[in-house]
Amino acid sequence: MGSLPSAHFSYRASSLYCEEVALCDLASQYGTPLYVYSRQTIEEAAQKYETAFCSIAHKLCYAVKANSNLAILKILQKRGWGFDIVSLGELARVLQIGADPKKIVFSGVGKTEEEIRVALSAGVGVFNIESEPEFERLAKIAAQMHCRPRVYFRVNPDVDAHTHPYISTGLKTNKFGVDFYSAFGLLKRAAVCESVELAGIDCHIGSQLTSFEPYFDACDRLLDLLKKLRAAGIELKDIDFGGGVGVCYRDETVEPIENLVLGLKSRLTQSGFDHLRIVMEPGRSIVAAAGLLLCSVQYVKTTPVKHFLITDAGMNDLIRPALYAAWMPVLPIRQSDCPEVLFDVVGPVCESSDWLARDRVLPAQAGELLAVTMAGAYGMSMASRYNSRRLPAEVLVSGKTSQLIRSRDSLEDLWTNEIVPADI
Repeated sequence: MGSLPSAHFSYRASSLYCEEVALCDLASQYGTPLYVYSRQTIEEAAQKYETAFCSIAHKLCYAVKANSNLAILKILQKRGWGFDIVSLGELARVLQIGADPKKIVFSGVGKTEEEIRVALSAGVGVFNIESEPEFERLAKIAAQMHCRPRVYFRVNPDVDAHTHPYISTGLKTNKFGVDFYSAFGLLKRAAVCESVELAGIDCHIGSQLTSFEPYFDACDRLLDLLKKLRAAGIELKDIDFGGGVGVCYRDETVEPIENLVLGLKSRLTQSGFDHLRIVMEPGRSIVAAAGLLLCSVQYVKTTPVKHFLITDAGMNDLIRPALYAAWMPVLPIRQSDCPEVLFDVVGPVCESSDWLARDRVLPAQAGELLAVTMAGAYGMSMASRYNSRRLPAEVLVSGKTSQLIRSRDSLEDLWTNEIVPADI
C-alpha cells in the first residue's frame, strides 16, 4: 500500500486524517476526486531549506510548475520565498498573489517575444538563458525597451542525474541549457553586452534526485567554467543549482538538505568562489508529501487473471503513473477487516494507460475511499480535461480547518472558451 507521507497524516479510530480533519468528512463535503493538502507539511518542508541555508548567502525560489495553486504560492510568498517560473501564465499567477518581481527567476527553453516583453515590463529579477538565440532575442528586446535585465546562463554540464529519462535534464542529449563547451564564449559576449547584466551561472540536471553526488559533479563542472571566466576578468555574483531534490515515494532514501548545502558551500570555498550567492529552486520536495488525491471506488471487477478497483479518479487527474510509470502510495481511508486482495487501481478514462497503481494489496471494496498520497507535486498541475472530465477541486487543511482553494469544474467550464460558428 504505502506509508503515511508525513507526520501530519495519521489514522485515528481507523480513519485517515489530514492534520485534524477526517478525510472521509472532506469527501462528503467536497466530493471526489479531490486534492487535499496539509499546510503544515508545506511549511515544514520550506523550513528545512531555510534552516539549511541560514548561515549562507542564498536565494530560495519555489518552482511553480510543481503545484501552482494560488493558496500554496501565497504560503511561500509570506515566508519570503521567490519563484521560479517557466511561462507567462506562471508569471501572472505569482504576481496575482503579490510576489516581488525582483524575486522571480524566469526559466524555460522557449520564451516567446510576448513573454519576454511582459516579464521585462513587470521587472522580473532574473532571466535564465538557455540558448544563444534566446540571448540574442532578449538583448534585442531589452534594448528596444530601454532596460537592462539581469541574466543567468543555464549551462548543460553533461552530468547523469540517474533519474527517469523523462526528467533528466543535464545530459548533452537533452534540450536544456547551453552546451558546456560553447558556454565560455557566450558568457564572454554577455559580459560586454550593454543590453543585459550578466549576474550568474546556472544548471539544473534533473528531478527526483535521491543522491547529491550528481549536484556535486555539476558544481565541479561549473567551477571549471568560473575559473576560466575569472582568468578572463569576469566575476559573477550568483550560482544557481536549480531544484530536483527527491522525495520518498516508496523506499527511496533521500539525504538531508544540509548535506547538499554543506557540500556545495565546501566546493565553492575550496575553489575561491565562496562569495557567490547560492540560488536553489525546489518544487517537488516542498509540496509532494503535502498532497493526496482522494478518490472513491466505483466497482470491484474480477477477471480470470486480474482484480481491478475502478475509481472515479483517472489519468487526467493524476498522470504521473501513466506518464512515468511512477509508483504512488495508495492507502484506504478507513481501516477495516475486509479481506485484502491484490488489485490494480484504475480509473474511468478510455485508455489502457489509465492506472493509478498496479499489484497493490488493499482491503478496498465498492463504495470505499482511497487516498493516492505523495501527490502534491505534479498532480493537479499536470491535470487535464481529457474525456471531457472536470478538473477536481482542491482543499487546504490547516489544523482543524479546511478551506476550498479551487472549485471543481462545472460542466459549463468544459466549453467556456469554445465557439460554434453561426453558419454550422
